[in-house]
Amino acid sequence: MIDRRTALAGVVTMFGAGLFAPIARAAGAAQASRVPVISDGPPSTAVFTPDQRALVTALSERIIPTTDTPGAIAAGVPMFIEKLLADWGVPDDRKPILAGLDAVEARSLKDYKVSAAKATPKQQDALLTLAMNGQIPGGKDFFEAMRQMVITGYYTSEIGITQEREYLPVPGEYNGAFPYSQVNKVYSA
Repeated sequence: MIDRRTALAGVVTMFGAGLFAPIARAAGAAQASRVPVISDGPPSTAVFTPDQRALVTALSERIIPTTDTPGAIAAGVPMFIEKLLADWGVPDDRKPILAGLDAVEARSLKDYKVSAAKATPKQQDALLTLAMNGQIPGGKDFFEAMRQMVITGYYTSEIGITQEREYLPVPGEYNGAFPYSQVNKVYSA
């Protein structure tokens, strides 16, 4: 069975040179040692305030929502993000995330008169789009780092590995004429 350490080591290929520094550090440690890279349990120190934690949770679920498979919240992505930033991030790594969360919150209060964590999913999507397009101060850096952490946390979790993707340790035969309409899951090996 594939584990988080193995999956994390494969994330480097997915994001390439633009990999967010704490993810790169954790992935490098995964390749260099046999110790658990990101252990279960709480982060070594709190990175987020309760309001920021609620916003990270809401935005994570907007990036990978619950559909026919569990979403980011069910996969424990918000806790993964805080643990990644606490245990593998340096203060400079946290700055764009914390500043981005504050900027998203300020924009939500300005535009919608409600905290971003309590905004509707449509409003949260609009806020993420503004960040992605650089229309919020520091938005591009925040969005790219947030997106990478959510994807990494999700696809290295048990839910991401076993329910979103189908793990086949030995893939089946090659069938070049397999109809695309019959592809249900992306396979990982």
